[in-house]
Amino acid sequence: MKSVCVFCGSSMGANPAFEQAAVTLGGLLAERGLKLVYGGGNIGLMGVVADAAMSAGGEVMGVIPRALADKELAHHGVTELRVVRSMHERKALMADCADAFIAMPGGYGTLEELCEVITWSQLGMHNKPCGLLNVAGYYDALLRQFDDGVSGRFIRPQHRAIVLSAADPESLLEKLSAQRLPRAEKWIEKDET
Repeated sequence: MKSVCVFCGSSMGANPAFEQAAVTLGGLLAERGLKLVYGGGNIGLMGVVADAAMSAGGEVMGVIPRALADKELAHHGVTELRVVRSMHERKALMADCADAFIAMPGGYGTLEELCEVITWSQLGMHNKPCGLLNVAGYYDALLRQFDDGVSGRFIRPQHRAIVLSAADPESLLEKLSAQRLPRAEKWIEKDET
């Protein structure tokens, strides 16, 4: 693992623990020599994690669509800033440049980015670990939903294992480094015929 893509909010969120987790995560990535790949913004948790990685001497690659960069939201203090045409291009480039994915607390965009890379893993399009940084229990309900997907027979247990979680950045990075994803067909009924 040489690079980690971090999905997170363009807001700071209500809990100060979210900001502290972003500072810690950015610093740990730099300390471990892991390149941060992220959404290229200079605001919210995005800006915090990038600033923390840069302050600790890390390498940071931001990827931002032109429409957002034009609103002066681009972080021009990162190692590399790529301005792309669309959100689709942004997500594809971030996924190509990362060896693992972490979702910090965030909103719809964070959830959409996370679910897309989980789905790509489920379909065998990549074999990169995916983790939720579950700061202050922010993702407890989502993790329960994933478990309900297994009991409801919409998600295979092997595919539920795609999503790792931890409450602190160091534990999550350790889990991502150690994960070896099993291969399994996506379709549950296919094995039953």
